[in-house]
Amino acid sequence: MYRFLVRRILGAAMILLIISALTFFLFFAIPRDPAAFACGKLCTPETLEIVRRNLGIDEPVFLQYWHWLVGIFTGRDFTYGHCDAPCLGYSFVNQEPIFQALVDRFPTTLSLTFGAAVVFLLFGIGMGMIAAARQGRPADKIASSASLIGASMQIYFVGVLATWVLVDQLQIIERPSYTPLTENPLQWFYGLLLPWLVLSIIFTANYTRMTRSSMVEQLGEDYVRTARAKGMSARTVFLRFAWRGAMGPVITIFGVDLGVLLGGAIITEQTFSLHGIGELSIKAVINQDLPMLLGVILVAATAIVLFNIVVDAAYAFIDPRVRLS
Repeated sequence: MYRFLVRRILGAAMILLIISALTFFLFFAIPRDPAAFACGKLCTPETLEIVRRNLGIDEPVFLQYWHWLVGIFTGRDFTYGHCDAPCLGYSFVNQEPIFQALVDRFPTTLSLTFGAAVVFLLFGIGMGMIAAARQGRPADKIASSASLIGASMQIYFVGVLATWVLVDQLQIIERPSYTPLTENPLQWFYGLLLPWLVLSIIFTANYTRMTRSSMVEQLGEDYVRTARAKGMSARTVFLRFAWRGAMGPVITIFGVDLGVLLGGAIITEQTFSLHGIGELSIKAVINQDLPMLLGVILVAATAIVLFNIVVDAAYAFIDPRVRLS
């Protein structure tokens, strides 16, 4: 296991290095002055000159990338001050280090991601298991139909509709907002309740279908039939054998989804006006703040890669047939 994790971590570091290099060089491949894009829309000639000097535009692109890469570990000096490590660059549009902007927004995205994950895992896996256990019966048909409808929904439509009905008309849920968990836990919960429910609709549908199909497949395996032939109860066979084997594909999808959401639930944050990483990336695109966009892409890629490592390690624990040498 230790050697496996070391190999996966080294591979992840190489992937992140390639992603950062491709993104950085694409930044300079655009048919326009990179400094003008980094400076943003409302850029004065004086500010443009400062940005060009801080980015080192006169230096070769590879040397600029090297300075950016080294700055992640050692920090960098800019005209507006020193950027402490880990320094992902400086946003000349917002006049702040990119890493600090990401840190300020990350608690919102983290709360939104893990809260929604708890909801769609509980309902998705639960409904999928019920559908598999009652295969061909009304419960199975209802769960399958509900998952199909949920998968057809779009967050920007369901979010606006849910806000109008539950917040504006019925007034049974507070208007979405973010309050730090350490400041007021109840306000944190109530403020994110509606985004959790809306975000979990589509994911619940996906996990219901995935869990059901995996459970049905596992229930037809030879080792499950052997367990039944030995006289084990249906509950034991279902929960101890079939369920454990069926969780492999579900864990794989969960690792990817969690990494993507931590990289920024763009549509959900924009729909409910939550100031997270997703909303920050949208503003970076609108303001042409490419250094900020580069930092967001790197953070999102890091989250996806790290959770894929966790998923690979969890496989051996969940499914005894998959052992890591």
